[in-house]
Amino acid sequence: MFESDATAIAQRSSTGVLPHRDRVGDLVDEAHARYADCDEGAVADYIPVLAEADASRFGLSLIGADGGSHDAGDVDVAFSIQSISKAFVFALVCEELGHDAVHDVVGVNNTGLPFNSVMAIELNGGSPMNSMVNAGAIATTALVPAANADERWARIRDGLSRFAGRPLMLDGEVYRSESFTNHRNQALGRLLQSYDRLAIGPDEAVDLYTRQCSLAVTARDLAVMGATLACGGLNPFTGERVVSAETSRDTLALLAACGMYERSGEWLFEIGLPAKSGVSGGIVAVAPGKGAVGTFSPPLDPAGNSVRGQRACAYLSRALGLNLFASSPDPARPDAHEGVSR
Repeated sequence: MFESDATAIAQRSSTGVLPHRDRVGDLVDEAHARYADCDEGAVADYIPVLAEADASRFGLSLIGADGGSHDAGDVDVAFSIQSISKAFVFALVCEELGHDAVHDVVGVNNTGLPFNSVMAIELNGGSPMNSMVNAGAIATTALVPAANADERWARIRDGLSRFAGRPLMLDGEVYRSESFTNHRNQALGRLLQSYDRLAIGPDEAVDLYTRQCSLAVTARDLAVMGATLACGGLNPFTGERVVSAETSRDTLALLAACGMYERSGEWLFEIGLPAKSGVSGGIVAVAPGKGAVGTFSPPLDPAGNSVRGQRACAYLSRALGLNLFASSPDPARPDAHEGVSR
């Protein structure tokens, strides 16, 4: 589903560095213009309030590791972070408890099944498999260390706000809408409890997960949050270390394997970036050491990933040389074409 554009953009950037800021800005504008009129996909409707989203909205933001900001379209329109929160709560829990503790409870392997699958738990002996699907995210949220639910929620909101570099607020309308309709997540919580996979009660775990998904963000916020991971846990705007470089590495590895649900393999093959999507239409894609792309566009493909967002990320990945697996020398280097042997 992704345009290759390989010939047209092959010479625009090496894979080692970002081009000049002006060039990056031009390409962000170009990506937005290219896909703004795409009418494919459908707005999520299984959460009633999400069905009211304006399908024409499209925001695209790229934040460089140096703090350079490049925006196009509806980058200041607020929407609920939804499943993208999973990545950053995972990072916070890893930072507190360590790599092994989280791995032992949740795992890091892709289920190959939809994000809200019950079967994935049953087929794997009660393991939720990874923190990027709903069951794994509920189990991960339950691991946030705190004395009670209020303290646990405060730590989650504060942590995600530090990633974004500004206070994030709960969207009460989204929270209420999800709370009235999240029967499947409640069932997942009970099932996890039956396998002794929850550190707290299922009602509290599911409620906290619902709250974290209801935090309001913008496309620019997502880009800043992703850029913090790209910078090894250091927010490029506030200068605050949110998590360690090791935690950032673990988070990006998990995103590469599982962040785009059952389409993660296709995404990595075509675009080559760790990424996470949410059903409200957001995507964050991270180029380690370079920066991150945040997008917002509500129409989704059948897997729950924003159609315009995917295509814009694909275009920028190729145009800016972001793909982790690509190797192309910087043409400005005098030895760029001399080979590796001397």
